[in-house]
Amino acid sequence: MGRRARRREAGGDAGAPAFVAPTATFTDPDGNTLELRGSLTLKARQEYAGVLHGGNDREDAWQRAAELLFERLAVAWTIDGVTAASQRELLGRYRAATPGERRFVRDCLRAHAAEWFPELDAP
Repeated sequence: MGRRARRREAGGDAGAPAFVAPTATFTDPDGNTLELRGSLTLKARQEYAGVLHGGNDREDAWQRAAELLFERLAVAWTIDGVTAASQRELLGRYRAATPGERRFVRDCLRAHAAEWFPELDAP
């Protein structure tokens, strides 16, 4: 008998609702939206700090740190009515973003980090 089966037999937490992190939605002047998660694990915070302040070239570290933060926080990004919601879609869309779209994402990440994660150095 496996762990899940024992947990089901014992009543476990099968009926307990799953934790759903709060989100915040940001909208640009064109009506495109970016939804960001309001929780970030301790390990992700440590990884972010390591990348941002690591031994990489400053510009490279800054770009990678912004991408890592986006990867961990983005829930959905709607551009021109097309929504990217899976991690693969979001990261691909971020990497293909125009300079204006990246600026919008950076501004959102800064505002979101200042409100939800004030101890982080925003990208």
